[in-house]
Amino acid sequence: MNHDYLLSKIHCPSSLKRDLKQWLKTGVLDHSVFEDTEAGTPQGGVISPILANIALLGMVRLIETMYPKKKGTVQATSIRYADDFVVISPSLEIIEQCKIVISEWLKPVGLEIKPEKTRICHTFKPIEYDGKTEEPGFNFLGFKIRQYPVGKYKSGKLGGRIKGGFLFNKTPHKMLGFKTNIKPSNKAIKYHTEVIKGVIKQLKTAPQSALISKLNPIIRGWSNYYSGVVSSETFNKLDNKIWLMLRTWTVSRCGKASYEKLRNYFRQGTVKLSNGVRDVQA
Repeated sequence: MNHDYLLSKIHCPSSLKRDLKQWLKTGVLDHSVFEDTEAGTPQGGVISPILANIALLGMVRLIETMYPKKKGTVQATSIRYADDFVVISPSLEIIEQCKIVISEWLKPVGLEIKPEKTRICHTFKPIEYDGKTEEPGFNFLGFKIRQYPVGKYKSGKLGGRIKGGFLFNKTPHKMLGFKTNIKPSNKAIKYHTEVIKGVIKQLKTAPQSALISKLNPIIRGWSNYYSGVVSSETFNKLDNKIWLMLRTWTVSRCGKASYEKLRNYFRQGTVKLSNGVRDVQA
């Protein structure tokens, strides 16, 4: 990210801007090796996300201005969170145009679209693009967004108009033949499992109460984040995985563990979160 461009977008007292400039150029110490930072913001820095929001302000508006609604139909829409974004459109041609326009718009910012992190895909069916088959659906912020074929009773519908909070069926509904599902992505599930495994391994000889107090905020935070989407199957699988990992932890402390011995350490089914994922109980 171009520091001069970023600072030009920030309207604040000159003393604060001077401190921010020094913070950006202070350098990074990585494994005892110092590197200058003439561009970019520190990865993991506490204010890096808000600086990305400042630098990229206007990108979403650019897409909306280029492709306004036509007869109430959205041509293209962009959703951005810090430096992660997606552009959605029913037209492949518009998507390709948006990619070119955004690439040009990012140049003064000092950023570019990385080919290895960029996909053009369909949410419902596989497509052939750029010499390879792109599977349906995409990942965004730890979620997998995809559409699945369903029968008429579960299908999404188009038609009708809303007035005063009520839907008037003056136009016939059009069955779409698919339904949109949002689930935790496989990458997010794998990462969460590795975090849990790492905590259990780190506290292999710690008291049971220490392990519980460390695990519960992680489990509760992750499950709350995904509780608003289609996650029940994922929660059930993770619940079982965590239980097996805790069983292994117990075996390492008291030998071959029967369920009677396990009950001395943990008990199942006593407390559940509102989203169906168990807290670890002493």
